[in-house]
Amino acid sequence: MTTLQLLQSYWWLIISILGAILVFLLFVQGGQSMISTISKDNRQLIVNSIGRKWEFTFTTLVVFGGAFFASFPLFYSTSFGGAYWLWMLILVSFVLQAVSYEFRRKKGNLYGTATYDGFLMFNGLFGCVLLGVAVGMMFFGAEFTVVKSNILSHNSPVISQWAPTRGLEAIACWKNLLLGFAVFFLARTQASLYFINNIRDGKEFDKCMRRKVLINGLIFAVLFVAFLVVLFLQSGGRVIDGTFVPEDYIYWHNFWSMWPLAILFLLGVVSVLYAIFRSAFDGNFRAGIWFSGVGTILVVIVLFCLAAYGNTAYYRSLLSPDSSLTISNSSSTKFTLEVMSWVSILVPFVIAYIWYVWSKMNSKPLTQEELNQDSHNY
Repeated sequence: MTTLQLLQSYWWLIISILGAILVFLLFVQGGQSMISTISKDNRQLIVNSIGRKWEFTFTTLVVFGGAFFASFPLFYSTSFGGAYWLWMLILVSFVLQAVSYEFRRKKGNLYGTATYDGFLMFNGLFGCVLLGVAVGMMFFGAEFTVVKSNILSHNSPVISQWAPTRGLEAIACWKNLLLGFAVFFLARTQASLYFINNIRDGKEFDKCMRRKVLINGLIFAVLFVAFLVVLFLQSGGRVIDGTFVPEDYIYWHNFWSMWPLAILFLLGVVSVLYAIFRSAFDGNFRAGIWFSGVGTILVVIVLFCLAAYGNTAYYRSLLSPDSSLTISNSSSTKFTLEVMSWVSILVPFVIAYIWYVWSKMNSKPLTQEELNQDSHNY
């Protein structure tokens, strides 16, 4: 394996880790989606609980997109520039989230908290589902073409061309939606686990959250198993010497040929299921969010790796198979990846800082008494 190939594989792993952390942090969106189902007495508690973490999700999403832009610019220009309406809907939902946390309890608010709660629920639902749809295209394909020679064209110097629907067709694909709703119910499950860990507001609230863990967790499990069945039966292909070579059951083949990843995947699944069932039936167990979080991160990293390693086309074109993207034909230059690799040395320090801030925020469980005394109230 050449140095360039090692750098490409390394940066795909970095992308995978960022994507996995983002999926874990979507528990914020999961909590927002449940606002209308929580009693008014507890609503302010959960909004403040997740309100202290929403910047983590937003920042990770931005870093994830930025890392993709720098390391795999052809994917960035193809997807972010092509599936315009899909990404605009995602962006709008996250902008509404930021606006809501800023103005929800601000003095002189003309719209009332109910309006901003509606925006938060919008982001909670559509933010999760549409991000799942966007990732689903990496497994089930997208309607685009790539002609690199177009960059020399005076009339239309655009490398990537997308279907006229500009990403709306991806939202209409049931396979993408299957993954999207699996992400959504995972986020709701993890939100409930997080509230159990972070909030103390009596036995009734605790029972309510444990019930939500079980209900949302079971729905997620069914959807995720269905997604895996569809994924492992999915055909795909590898780009070898510039030519797309079709392959049936490609992700199933990758799963077993990359057996260390298969082990990590199974460990992740067991960890998530353990968190769901023990939290649902053990009234004294409050650490479920950590078991579920670690398991989620492992599973998502493995799925990203299955999508791209082994010359697999991680962004398959349904219109022109030879336009399909791999980590080798869509990456930055060797020089750019080398410079970025030195910068990536800072990543562990950033993660350590996030962990430190998180620990400070969660040093004490949130209670109604603390909420009443806190001057900064979302």
